[in-house]
Amino acid sequence: MEDKKIICRDCNQEFVFTVGEQEFYKEKGFENEPVRCPDCRRARKAQKFDNRR
Repeated sequence: MEDKKIICRDCNQEFVFTVGEQEFYKEKGFENEPVRCPDCRRARKAQKFDNRR
């Protein structure tokens, strides 16, 4: 296994999906790789949280 470079769906920036993250995803049973960079993931999560208020 090796680090993978992925282009973010939202901002089109390249980010690295590290071996450690890949192992974490596999451990949690996630089948899909992330489609957003960590910054966009955080922003999306915060937006969902704000919408619940």
